[in-house]
Amino acid sequence: MQRKKFAESVESADERMIDDITSVDLRKQLLIPKPKNKDGYLKMKSYTPARIGVWRTGTRYMTQSSLRFRADHAAAQDAVFSDVDPQLVKEMSFIPTQTICQSKDEYLTRPDHGRIFSEEMVEFIKKNTAKNPRIQIMVGDGLSSAAIEANIRDIIPSIKQGLKMHQLEFEDVIFVKYCRVPAMDKIGEITDAEVVCLLVGERPGLVTAESMSAYVAYRPTVGMPEARRTVISNIHSGGTPAVEAGAYIADLIKKMLDKKKSGIDLKSE
Repeated sequence: MQRKKFAESVESADERMIDDITSVDLRKQLLIPKPKNKDGYLKMKSYTPARIGVWRTGTRYMTQSSLRFRADHAAAQDAVFSDVDPQLVKEMSFIPTQTICQSKDEYLTRPDHGRIFSEEMVEFIKKNTAKNPRIQIMVGDGLSSAAIEANIRDIIPSIKQGLKMHQLEFEDVIFVKYCRVPAMDKIGEITDAEVVCLLVGERPGLVTAESMSAYVAYRPTVGMPEARRTVISNIHSGGTPAVEAGAYIADLIKKMLDKKKSGIDLKSE
């Protein structure tokens, strides 16, 4: 009898549960009750995940739109303040390193610390990486741990496969905790790599918290101008898929090695 009552209570609770609000595709959601041109609205929304056609109640957003905004904002905050799972670093056989930042708060308030390595860490990197590699791949948590966890398992094999088609390869992959983009410049100097590719979590927004970027540079050096970097952004399931981005990155690395340049110089070529 008690088991029956428990089963009925669970079933009743399941019936009261609502669907995950973040699973709704904003590009297909139209909340305007009687639009004059529904097809036109939906066509416009199909081009962007921006919050258009959400309607209102009085002067305020409707409950569904308000809850979705709060859910997406919470996901963005989680991506920034959480760390990449150490088990993922082990699973991928990355070389674990860290900038001089000692906490997430320091990383967020002192961006300059996210590009500097201690002398001990520099020696560790030298001892655990290949000397003078043609290609050095590195992964940084950046401003979104969720982006790394969502994309890295797909993009690394894709880059490797793409480079193999060009008779190229890379050996060690360096993982940098509390990583800012210019950390790749120091890695370039430490390893003396010809091309350095940094895969890093982007600053999350309200569209997705899982967007990653790739910064690639030919012989990067500390203090070099940003114009020497080539960037591939919006790598995520709703943008450029990780597998597709990996193939493009491999072709880009081959081009940099051939032309011996990157960034604006490579683009003007």
